[in-house]
Amino acid sequence: MTLRELDSGVYFMDHGEYTRADEKFRYVLQNIRSVPSDLTFHFGKNSHLLGLHKQSIDWLNKYIQLKGTTGQYYQEATKWLAKAEAEYLREKDEASQKTKQLLSSNYDIDCGPTGKVTCPVCQGSHVIVRKGPFGDSYKTCSYCNEHGILTCEEYNKLLRGELQR
Repeated sequence: MTLRELDSGVYFMDHGEYTRADEKFRYVLQNIRSVPSDLTFHFGKNSHLLGLHKQSIDWLNKYIQLKGTTGQYYQEATKWLAKAEAEYLREKDEASQKTKQLLSSNYDIDCGPTGKVTCPVCQGSHVIVRKGPFGDSYKTCSYCNEHGILTCEEYNKLLRGELQR
């Protein structure tokens, strides 16, 4: 019964019904004791087609580990693996660029009704402790006032790297 589900998953994948194929493959994974190497290939390929590139990489690598270079799907697995890795790297790069753009934007954080925040550099102690090989060294925090507090304006400048002391 489970192997029929595997076959129907391959059928759905071959006919562009990747979500249905994914359901079939997951059913097989949940209802089988030993995972067939063919399932690792098909699940990896289908995962790539669904846009789940990290998952695809994991399953295709598992297929190659299990079958080596002599596996029935080895050539195709390496092709899909290369595609999945390229897409995964592209997605990571896009996410990195979005984060970089967000962090470099000139935005202000609302500090609440008091307009003050605890200094993130010294955690409000007004003292910076540095661990050294000959013991700790203590230095007064140059960013906040003597109570370890920053105004909202100072805090936003600190986050942008503009607060000079």
